[in-house]
Amino acid sequence: MAARASYHSPFKMSKKIKQGNHARPSSSAAASAARVAQVSRVFVACVLVAFMLGAGGCRRVSEKLGISAVRPRELRDVPAARLAFRLETDRDEVVPEPLKTDTPEELLAPVKAQFETSRKDEALLRTVVSPDGQRALALYDPGGGQPADNTFRIDLYGADGMFVRNILPPNLEGITLSAVAWSPDAQWIAFIGRERPNATPSPTPPDELPSAPPTFDPNASPVPTASVAPFIAPVPVFKTDQIYVADRNGENLRPLTTRDGLIYLNLAWSPDSRALAALACRQDELDARMNEGREFAGRPRIIERADGKERLLDDQLMDAPLVWSPDSAKVATATETDVAIYDAAGNAPTGARLPLRDALLNASAAYDASKLKRAGGAATTTADGKANSSGDPAAAASSSSGTPISFNPIIRLEWLQPETLLVRTGFVRYYQNSPEPTRGYLRWHVLHLSPQAVVLS
Repeated sequence: MAARASYHSPFKMSKKIKQGNHARPSSSAAASAARVAQVSRVFVACVLVAFMLGAGGCRRVSEKLGISAVRPRELRDVPAARLAFRLETDRDEVVPEPLKTDTPEELLAPVKAQFETSRKDEALLRTVVSPDGQRALALYDPGGGQPADNTFRIDLYGADGMFVRNILPPNLEGITLSAVAWSPDAQWIAFIGRERPNATPSPTPPDELPSAPPTFDPNASPVPTASVAPFIAPVPVFKTDQIYVADRNGENLRPLTTRDGLIYLNLAWSPDSRALAALACRQDELDARMNEGREFAGRPRIIERADGKERLLDDQLMDAPLVWSPDSAKVATATETDVAIYDAAGNAPTGARLPLRDALLNASAAYDASKLKRAGGAATTTADGKANSSGDPAAAASSSSGTPISFNPIIRLEWLQPETLLVRTGFVRYYQNSPEPTRGYLRWHVLHLSPQAVVLS
């Protein structure tokens, strides 16, 4: 009876054992405790086997779906094709103030003062300060005004206005003021340049040679030289716009792209400073855009800073300049009302197209009805460009005979956080005899990104 009682009451026996070392269990109690321990070990082993089988099942499901994990730890681990999105329209209030106003950047005061005092015959067009605040690039026209073809020269200055050196050789000129940028780590300079016509300097006539060498003053401040030939090694130049890079000292200048015939329109450094993204097009495509008075468009690509390796992301012309995600994992651009997001890593281009037309169309109809208030309804434009109105914003948005006046393509993107992409729509046209474009209906929207939901069963 005692043995059977101990067999049916193993927990009572274990409680008695736990009372202390002075309680000595009988041999039958010890056997019962051993059986309990064996049962516990078998139970734990079964649980572990079931967990491993479940994990293997999840892994097989994720492999079939083409994803690395069912629940990624960060958005950078989610391929662009697996992104879900949600658009909030007309959210100007959440946009940082500098993006709202589009105010031109101010010239760095010390460099501006140097041009006003020592370089009065040259026009300072823009200054680009390094991210560490130690140095600045001076973009200027040596002729004293804004050149007709928007070309410029580049000199390197200290942030205190002290001249450091010329950067461009005589046969190279910069093009596109906005496409001059420091890398985020402040170690590299990138810009777009092309061959400078008539760059060969003429020799100095003998009767104009100085009769005596100038006196050297060791305490004098360095000043820009009239000729950069003795200080800058020659670099390859091309007839079409290419991307060039130099180090933070303005030295080791080299072309990053060498595809003569392609025109590189803009550039954007990756946050980790390892690569640049840019749009590029052919001359005939550039001419067609100019004839239409529209912003330039190009095919997106990524160029490695170290070796210039270039990877084409899409064969379609894109309108919005490329932007990087803050984690350097993806780049984004836009065409018309679609946002295109591409994965930055890998040899084969992968990406996704996010269609926003319907959401933007409905939002524009509501915007016209509430903001414009023309004829008591939503203003629209017909095929001949004349305005009409409808009392129902939804009907105006879905009408095939016209579109809301405020409905325009995407012209700009800003990627502030991995899961938040700012989208700007607006009207932009260039007209003859006007150096600045005509802009209208500029509106900001917020695009929220997240991983797609995955069904495991």
